Amino acid sequence: MSQSSDEMATLSAARRSATGLWELTQHIDGHFLPYYAFMHLWLEFGQAQWWLRLPSAIATGVAASLIADLGRRLHSLPAGVTAATVYVFLPSVSYHGQNVRSYAFAAAAAVLAAWTLHRAVEEPERRGWWKYAAAVALLGCTQVFALLVLSAHLLAVALYGRGVLVRMLPFMAAGCAPGAVWAAVGFNERHAISWIELPDPTVFLALPCTAAGTAPAGYVLVALAPAAPLLLRRHRPHRLWVTLLAGWALLPPILLFGLSHLAAPVYVDRYLFATVPAYALLAGLALASMSHVLATLLLATTLIAGLPGQLDLRREDGHHENFPRAVRIIAYGALPGDAIMYGGSWLRTGMLYYGGRDLADDVLLRDPAPLPGSFDYPERTDIAAALDGHERVWMLWRGSLRKIATGGERIGALVPAGFTRRQAWRVGRRPSMTVALYTRWADPASRTSHRRRPAAQ
Repeated sequence: MSQSSDEMATLSAARRSATGLWELTQHIDGHFLPYYAFMHLWLEFGQAQWWLRLPSAIATGVAASLIADLGRRLHSLPAGVTAATVYVFLPSVSYHGQNVRSYAFAAAAAVLAAWTLHRAVEEPERRGWWKYAAAVALLGCTQVFALLVLSAHLLAVALYGRGVLVRMLPFMAAGCAPGAVWAAVGFNERHAISWIELPDPTVFLALPCTAAGTAPAGYVLVALAPAAPLLLRRHRPHRLWVTLLAGWALLPPILLFGLSHLAAPVYVDRYLFATVPAYALLAGLALASMSHVLATLLLATTLIAGLPGQLDLRREDGHHENFPRAVRIIAYGALPGDAIMYGGSWLRTGMLYYGGRDLADDVLLRDPAPLPGSFDYPERTDIAAALDGHERVWMLWRGSLRKIATGGERIGALVPAGFTRRQAWRVGRRPSMTVALYTRWADPASRTSHRRRPAAQ
């Protein structure tokens, strides 16, 4: 399946030199610097799509293993195995497990932090708390908003006892130090997420879909999760750790919603992916507390509910954008001398990655290297002059024909230059991309050199 524009941002950042990466993160995505630095080293061994996505797949496997062991510690081996099974079969986990971003790492680090906390509390030793501090530090380096899961740690340990809370706080504070740095960096670069809208309370109705990836799987998952506190309410140790799991699932979205209204809009579904292991653990504990027949039936229902999402994810446009299809459309219809323009110059990274380098004359490009402080490329602004001598131009932008997300001013500049849109294709899913062919002549069929008419693939 095609990589998304977010994945292309990772590729653009990781391909740069160490100096270039540092300069980029002075302007945008500074809080992703640890992940970009790791991917910079990873790309030294290859840039194939499967290789780019392999780290996220490994992180997902690590998260599943930790979920299985944490479930065993909290309840039993069947509970752990069931929780891990639920986790790996969720469409949201499959998505981020093959996504070239840091969210799979954030989920794994969140489970590691909970796992080390349980060991430090239940098996007291000084080194156990240092391990917890290291896990928290890793969590903050994967994704800043993943640190919100620590609110559940505070809640659970406060219920456990004041003495444990006093011992935990210094180590939690030490572990949060790197995350505080990245949070400060991200706050200074908040202009990069100015596109995020202020959330309204209806976002909480979407939590099932956010957690599972699809509404059917989410409803089953959310129906199972509350059963764990009910089934385990008589056992004090279980009650304490189930409180942590419930807080892990519910507190981060509440806090992210509050931050959006108190500071700046930051509520985005994927920023909450670190909460998904909590839903899986709650489901695993609930299923392990039921009869074998009922548990098997409900587990099968959960897996079947996620199947349509799994199949949909594996389509070529499973990650929303569909750069390969855009390349095929232009390759099929392009003629010698055709030009190409991008409604957002960062789209060029995806087209070039999937073989679109020689499709048409990139008339606006001034330098093949991205700008030092962004994912965009240096381009000419004199569109009419750049298109002089070209009778056909391919235009690629993000959005649809009716709702142009990027590049509206460039599309508007084509009409005064004498161009008319002849055909357009929507590629990918919402927000999608649009490929359009503009020509200077009235009837493309009458032009003798027009040997092929482009068609959708």
